[in-house]
Amino acid sequence: MAEFIMLMHGDATVAESHADWETYIGMLQHSGKFGGGSVIGGGQTFRKNGVAAPVSEGINGYFLFSAEDMVAAQALLGENPTFKAGGTVEIRELQVG
Repeated sequence: MAEFIMLMHGDATVAESHADWETYIGMLQHSGKFGGGSVIGGGQTFRKNGVAAPVSEGINGYFLFSAEDMVAAQALLGENPTFKAGGTVEIRELQVG
């Protein structure tokens, strides 16, 4: 089983419902695939020398989860409230170990 992070961008074209988020998180928890998550607030970037890359302002939340592979991870998009609302959802595999 691989570990993934799902990053939600704040560019949905319609409002996302709180009830949809509760249902989606409950589904992930019930499946045993949910590894946590949170809304993401503002921040800063830092670099020892030179100018740091800008903060990714568009990302406003994340989930950690497990799935067999990227195809199985993508299958979880269907009920994601940001995705359903026309927003961007980024999935990345975590390199654990």
